[in-house]
Amino acid sequence: MQTTPRMEEDSMGKMEVPSDALYGASTQRAVLNFPISGYRVSREMIRALGLIKWAAAEANLELGLLDEERVTLISRAAEEMIKGTLDEHFPVDVFQTGSGTSTNMNANEVIANRCCQLAGKPIGSKHPVHPNDHVNMGQSSNDVIPTAIHVAVGEALRNGLVPALEQLHDALERKALEFWTVIKIGRTHLMDATPIRLGQEFSGYARQIEFAKLRIGNAQAAIEEVALGGTAVGTGLNCHPEFPSKVLHHLWNRTGIAFREARNHFEAQATQDGLVQASGQLKTVAVSLFKIANDIRWLGSGPRCGLGEITLPATQPGSSIMPGKINPVMCEMLMQVCAQVIGADATITWAGANGTFELNTMMPVLSYNILEAIRLMTNAVNTFRTRCVEGLIADKERCEALIEISMAMVTALTPYIGYDRAAEIAQESAESGRTIREICLDWDVMDAEELQRVLDPETMTGKL
Repeated sequence: MQTTPRMEEDSMGKMEVPSDALYGASTQRAVLNFPISGYRVSREMIRALGLIKWAAAEANLELGLLDEERVTLISRAAEEMIKGTLDEHFPVDVFQTGSGTSTNMNANEVIANRCCQLAGKPIGSKHPVHPNDHVNMGQSSNDVIPTAIHVAVGEALRNGLVPALEQLHDALERKALEFWTVIKIGRTHLMDATPIRLGQEFSGYARQIEFAKLRIGNAQAAIEEVALGGTAVGTGLNCHPEFPSKVLHHLWNRTGIAFREARNHFEAQATQDGLVQASGQLKTVAVSLFKIANDIRWLGSGPRCGLGEITLPATQPGSSIMPGKINPVMCEMLMQVCAQVIGADATITWAGANGTFELNTMMPVLSYNILEAIRLMTNAVNTFRTRCVEGLIADKERCEALIEISMAMVTALTPYIGYDRAAEIAQESAESGRTIREICLDWDVMDAEELQRVLDPETMTGKL
């Protein structure tokens, strides 16, 4: 059963709005104007906007610009936005006006209409709370939207990706210790090289994630300066000079992140270089994760006819036609997510580059891509850790067998017999299929005891 639309009005005139919608005329115009992708503003952005509108109301109360009754209503409605109970009232497509004005007005209208409900007044009456005059007081879409992106990104990194990377780092460190006594063949150019400890290999992965955490720390630092207080073009028109500092103090208390007012509002609104930098750090982390996942996939290949040096947890059947086949699906999942994050960085880079004069006008797509990249990476890292890394098992016997048949073992003989003589032994091994050790004993290169010492794989792995 369809309900009769209600009539709302904005600066362009009257507009029919669904009767049960908390948004108003401006939002409805955006719904009609941008039927593009079906992608909606993210939960993280709605929460960030709710936090900003709540903090703004509290700041305006402290400044004596809003009365306590209105602030109480705005704060209650904003809290519902923060918690996610009003998400269904945010229908605007990501591909919209480049400043994100439609999304800012969506937030203003939802809060104002929810205030009307809470006060027992008709939706759309703009009484006792007006979307522009009260909810948006001291603000512009041009400083609110970039600030909201920074807040959303900051929270997503602090509460999601950073803990995920910390836990992955710890898991890889534990595996490095567990695998320390397992000696295996090293590989360069995908070809046999000199022996290495499996634990050394995993210590390299752990170090990559240690650097990843530092890079995400750099990403967090890059987005702590925010545009709030610049209003339309960076001059701060219609904004109380103490407004931004009071809002950001409330945000700091609420998020635990030390957001601060931009030293130069013209830079903060005309560019989004901080977000481009943050995306670049995410891309670098994605490259690290791809390398780790791909190595683990190769190390577990087989299990009979591949490398087979480690066993990956069996999570699901790997083939619809080959019974018993198990694939490295968690590695493949993470590699695909990394590819997505790397691709998103290209969009974010182009969006960041589109700062023309006093405003960047590709902020919605920038917001969507960076928050989606963080969300995907966080979920993928957590899943990869719990369903792959923590269950890895080393095949010590397989590792030892591959070392013994490797021609690269001859490298350890070079200081004793010279490169050319060692190359002859390697060539003979390749042609005959015999091991380096067997050929050396047959050719009487050195006595058996000395040969055992020189060809000891553990010694070749370096100092402990």
